[in-house]
Amino acid sequence: MTSNGRALPAALTRPADPTTRGRTLVRIALGAALAFAGASHLTVARREFQAQVPEFVPPDADLVVLASGIAEITLGAALMLLARRRIPVGWAVALFLVAVFPGNIAQWLHARDAFGLDTDAKRLVRLFFQPVLVAAVLWSTGAWRNRPRRGTGRTGASE
Repeated sequence: MTSNGRALPAALTRPADPTTRGRTLVRIALGAALAFAGASHLTVARREFQAQVPEFVPPDADLVVLASGIAEITLGAALMLLARRRIPVGWAVALFLVAVFPGNIAQWLHARDAFGLDTDAKRLVRLFFQPVLVAAVLWSTGAWRNRPRRGTGRTGASE
């Protein structure tokens, strides 16, 4: 990053070069899954998602589920449609997945049944899939590979 602090914003706002077919397919699949999950927040799985809202979250659980559903639909659509802006979108999706992870932990800690996760073992195993999703998002968007490097003033290798 340059001494004037402009390298990171420039790297995030610069349109990304085309990527590989595999990364594109994974990115679109993740976007579709995220948009589908968001739509289910608003409709058929609303109660299931309420089981994941931790007690320490101040707003009403239903409001949290609705807001996170709208965020998921928006982020999923962005993953699928904004290919040239996939790097900042990838970072946004990764941060969102990290932000909702406490809900998965709360579901496990408080033994809340939802989504067929009706045992402590199933809920615990699920916790290990969130980091895999974060890694898949960062890989498929090229966000990690093309992140700004500290001290160099440049980004990683282009795809």
